[in-house]
Amino acid sequence: MSFVRIWIHSVRSTKNRKPYLQNEIRQQVFDHIIKNAKQKDILIEIVGGYVDHIHILFRLTNDQTPSKVIQLIKGESSYWINKHGIMTDKFEWQREYFAVSVSEDEVSRIKQYIRNQSDHHRSKPYKEIYDDFIKKYRFEIKG
Repeated sequence: MSFVRIWIHSVRSTKNRKPYLQNEIRQQVFDHIIKNAKQKDILIEIVGGYVDHIHILFRLTNDQTPSKVIQLIKGESSYWINKHGIMTDKFEWQREYFAVSVSEDEVSRIKQYIRNQSDHHRSKPYKEIYDDFIKKYRFEIKG
């Protein structure tokens, strides 16, 4: 038997950072993502975010890759939102996303960070947080 315990923190924006995820819609989408993930054996610890983006902390199983899990969540949630007419406009996620590994001893801190997204974004705009992520994790921007 293989034992795998790899945590991933992913962040994805709505297309063009449109504020689609307002109030009760946001929670409805998060609840659906969690429910659907369980059906697909995706081990989500927490989902959170703000009006224009989503954070997900999940754990990989021995046959999953970060990109496959993130793609499944993106594709299915977009389909579900549009199929059920949750929003008046056509909903889309941005193509690109962030994903970083999280050490076991950082899981609690990351969960708290995700849980407090609404408070966090009242004091700091998304663009500033985006730039901080790029710097902190040394992502290279091409183009």
